[in-house]
Amino acid sequence: MVIKVTPRPPRTRPLIRLFLASGVAASALVAVPAQAAHAQPATDDSKDGKGGKKVLTIAVSQSIDSLSPFLAQRLTSTTVHRLAYEYLTNYGPKDGRPIPGFATAWAPSPDKLTWTYTIRTDSTWSDGTQATAEDAAWTFNKMMTDPNAATANGSFTANFKKVTAPDPRTLVIELKKPQATMTALDVPIVPKHVWEKVGDFSKFNNDQSFPIVGNGPFVVTDFKVDQYLKLTPNKKFWRGAPKFDELVLKYYKDNDAAVAALRKGEVSFVPNLTPAQAASLKNAENIKVNDAPGRRFFALATNPGARSKDGKTFGSGHRALLDPAVRKALFLSVDRRTIVDKVFQGHAVEGEGYIPPRFGSYFWKPAPTQKLTHDPAKAAQILDQAGYKKDGTGRRTGKDGKQLDFRILCHATDPNDKAVGKYLQEWWGKLGIGLKVDCLDNVSDPWAKGDYDLAFDGWSVNPDPDYVLSIHTCGALPATPKDTGATDNFICDRQFDELYARQSVEYDAAKRADLVKRMQSRLYDTGYMNVMVYPNAVEAYRTDQISSITTMPEDGGNLWGQDGYWSWWSAVPAGEGGTGAGGGSSSSAGVVVGIGAAVVAAVAAGLFLMLRRRSTADDRE
Repeated sequence: MVIKVTPRPPRTRPLIRLFLASGVAASALVAVPAQAAHAQPATDDSKDGKGGKKVLTIAVSQSIDSLSPFLAQRLTSTTVHRLAYEYLTNYGPKDGRPIPGFATAWAPSPDKLTWTYTIRTDSTWSDGTQATAEDAAWTFNKMMTDPNAATANGSFTANFKKVTAPDPRTLVIELKKPQATMTALDVPIVPKHVWEKVGDFSKFNNDQSFPIVGNGPFVVTDFKVDQYLKLTPNKKFWRGAPKFDELVLKYYKDNDAAVAALRKGEVSFVPNLTPAQAASLKNAENIKVNDAPGRRFFALATNPGARSKDGKTFGSGHRALLDPAVRKALFLSVDRRTIVDKVFQGHAVEGEGYIPPRFGSYFWKPAPTQKLTHDPAKAAQILDQAGYKKDGTGRRTGKDGKQLDFRILCHATDPNDKAVGKYLQEWWGKLGIGLKVDCLDNVSDPWAKGDYDLAFDGWSVNPDPDYVLSIHTCGALPATPKDTGATDNFICDRQFDELYARQSVEYDAAKRADLVKRMQSRLYDTGYMNVMVYPNAVEAYRTDQISSITTMPEDGGNLWGQDGYWSWWSAVPAGEGGTGAGGGSSSSAGVVVGIGAAVVAAVAAGLFLMLRRRSTADDRE
C-alpha cells in the first residue's frame, strides 16, 4: 500500500524522557550501509519547507560485506544493489509477480531451453552511456566463466549453456535443461564498459571510486565502512527519478541510539524494532510504526562438519552434533511459544518449515507424527538411549567421556540472539548440556571457517525460493577450505540435492511447489536447521519527513528490505503531493509484461507470491 500521512502539529508541552529498550537486531536487518556524521540530518532539509535539500536517512545496523554485485550476500549490500542496478525483471509491489525491469518482455522457445528477452531502449547508465543487451550478456558470461564472479549468485547461471546479444535490444539465454527461475533472475546487470577493466573479481569490492556507475533509481556517491552510504537520484532513470534529493544509510551499532535519533528527527526511518521500542514509539508525535507479517525466519543452525568440494574438512565444530539423536534432543527442548511470547512479545509466529507462511503455495508444515514439539522429557530419554549419560555432577558426557559443552554464535548487536541464548542455556542446562553464547560483532569470519558448533541463523525469502534452497546444496560448498562458498552452514545431503535439481527444472507451479515442500521436509528431518519463529517486520518512520511511501506487498507489507526499490523510490517528502516517485503512482497496476502465455500459466499462478532471503541474523539477504 501507499501510506499517506498528514503530519500533526508539534505539541507545546516538553518532551518526556523515554525509556528505550536495548540493542538493534543486526540479524533482523534487510538493509544497506550507513551515513557519515557530516551528512546533513534529515530534519534540516525535509522539514524546513524552504526548498532546501531533502534527505531521507535510514538507520541500519548491519555492515556491508561488499559493494560488488558479484560478491555481496548480506541484505544491506543486496538492498543497495537493487537501488543502484537494474535486474532483467522486477517484482511488482502489489503481489510480487514479475514485471519489467531491464527487460520489457521475455518468452521461451517451445522446449523452454532458449529464452529471449527484449531489452528496453530507455535505460541509460549514470555516466551517460546507453545500457544495452550486451551489458546483460557480459554480466552473465562473466559469472559463467569466472568462479569468483559467481560467488554471490552463481546458482542462477550454473545451468546456462550460452548467452548472447545479437543486437542491442535482444538478449538470448540458452539453457542446458529447463530452469524455473528465468523470470526471477536476481542478478544485478552491470555496465560492461566499467567492469571489463576489473582484474581479480574475488578482491574487487567496488568501493574505491565514486560515483558508482549504475542504471537503477539511485546512484551510490559515497561510502565509509560502518559509518554511512550515500545515494542520489538517477535523473536518467526510466521509471522516473526519486523525489528525495539524497538517500543516506547511516550505521548504528546500537538500535537504542537509532531510535533516539528517530525521535530527534536525525533519521527518517528505523527498521528491526524491539517490542519495547515499538511500544515506546506507538504514540510518539510525528512517528508511525509499521508492524507487518515477516518474510524472514529465525533459526538455529548446527555445524554438520565444515567441508569443501575437494573433500577436505575444516573448522572446530563439535563432533557430538553429527549425531542426529543429539540434534533432535536439543531441538525438542526449544519452546517456540516462549520465544514468541517472551522474546518477540507477540511480534512473530511459531516457526516450523523453512519458508514463512506469508509465502503462499510454498509454505510447508510437518505432519503431526513428524513434528518436533516441545518435549524436554522425551529429549532426555533420547539422550539416555543414545548413550549420553549424566555423570556425578548431572552433566551429560559424550562418547569420549567429556562433558557436552557447545558454543553458539550470537550477533552482539541483536537482542533477540542474546535473549534466546539465555533461554537455550536454561533449557539445555536442564538436559545436562552446557552452552557458551559467543556474541560477536563479526560472526561471518568464524562462520566461514567452520569455527562454531551452533549459530543463530535466518534468511529473508524472496518471491522465488530457489536461492534460499540452493545455499543448502553440495554445490554451494567452497571449492577448497581457503575459498568462500555460497553455503549457509555446510549442509550437503544428496537427497536434498536431488529434490533441488528436480524443482529447478519444473515449470508446472503446483508440481514445483510440491517439490519445494518435500525439500523443506527433508531439511527438517536431517535436523541441521531448526526454524524457531517467523518474526514480524517492525519498523518506524517520521511522518513529518515522509508523506507517503509504498509497502511491499501493498496490502500491509514491509518497507525495509523489499524485493525491489519501491519504498525508497516512491517515498514523497513531507509537504509534497503525489503518490509515488517521478510524479507517478508507485503501484504496478497496468504494467504489461511480455511473457509467453505458457509461462504465465505455469509460473505466475504460484511462483511469485513471496519474498526473499536473509542470513546469519541478517548477515545475508
